[in-house]
Amino acid sequence: MIRNKKLWVSAGALVLFQVPVVGASFFAPYDPAAQNRDVPSSPPTSVHFADWRGRFHLRPFVCRWVGDTNSSGFPSSHEDCSKTSSLRFFVHNQTAYNRQVLKSSRHLFGTDGTEKLFLLGTDEYGRDQFSRLLYGGQTSLGAGFLATGLSLGLGLVFGCIAGYLGSWVDDVVMRTAELFMALPWIYLLFMVRAFLPLNLEARQAFLLLIGVIGITGWARPSRLIRGVVLSVKERAYVLAARGFGVSHVSLIRRHILPEAYSVVLTQSALLIPQYILAEVTFSFLGLGVGEPQPSWGNMLANLQSYYVLKAHWWMFSPGLVLLPVFFLFYSLADSLQRRVQIIDLVN
Repeated sequence: MIRNKKLWVSAGALVLFQVPVVGASFFAPYDPAAQNRDVPSSPPTSVHFADWRGRFHLRPFVCRWVGDTNSSGFPSSHEDCSKTSSLRFFVHNQTAYNRQVLKSSRHLFGTDGTEKLFLLGTDEYGRDQFSRLLYGGQTSLGAGFLATGLSLGLGLVFGCIAGYLGSWVDDVVMRTAELFMALPWIYLLFMVRAFLPLNLEARQAFLLLIGVIGITGWARPSRLIRGVVLSVKERAYVLAARGFGVSHVSLIRRHILPEAYSVVLTQSALLIPQYILAEVTFSFLGLGVGEPQPSWGNMLANLQSYYVLKAHWWMFSPGLVLLPVFFLFYSLADSLQRRVQIIDLVN
């Protein structure tokens, strides 16, 4: 009962976490590529209820940010409350972002004036970090899900073929899988990406990254699925179905594949965070999705500058978001694994 509760809590938390990412056009207040050059490197905007005269306002408001330079000569901003804008909910969409997953004509929140609300501050170009965090999640999480689907699809096909046919086919597939597993995959990814052109569009780089990550990760799932197929194909009901003349395709589809779905679910919960981290690593190093398309990796690339590490703490937000994502996925994988073990013991 406790494990079932942990399973549903982890799955529910992941769904809730991904809702604002999928619906970034509604939850993000601004276009992630829009630059506000007058307020570079601004800290998170403070929400006020009392003005500079001490008068209380029922509706919260934000003050104007004015760009300047700090004592070290780097761009920064300071707050000027001589001009304010009130916060509003369900404001009309002023700008459109052409890479939206789900488009919306309205935003969840915004301001009614020229002053803007930067919940997580801005980067050196004055781009809203909160909006970029949500849109960047579409890139990073999308790469993790799609690459996992590719790896598990290949693993399911090769694992079923190797386990069901056996003989020399099994030897060839498994020796190839062992070769892929023996190679350090992160260096293999670097090698493959190094042969690809660097001046790619964001969409092309995204698809190539998914292909490289997904194709190099099929080996371990295929071995696990092969083990399930080897066990299931010798069970009495499968042998009986084969004796009645059921075709090989029907045997695999009706009797063998359903037994492998639990392995696929567990592996997906383990592979998705690994592939998210792979995309973040590549984009951080400049080999993945490039600007202006946001991803958590190229957002973290700003931390390569010393003055950002020293003074702009809000730029760590993409890295901090990764921690609960990984925790929830691994918690889900642990719950799924224990559930599979209980079902196996019952059977």
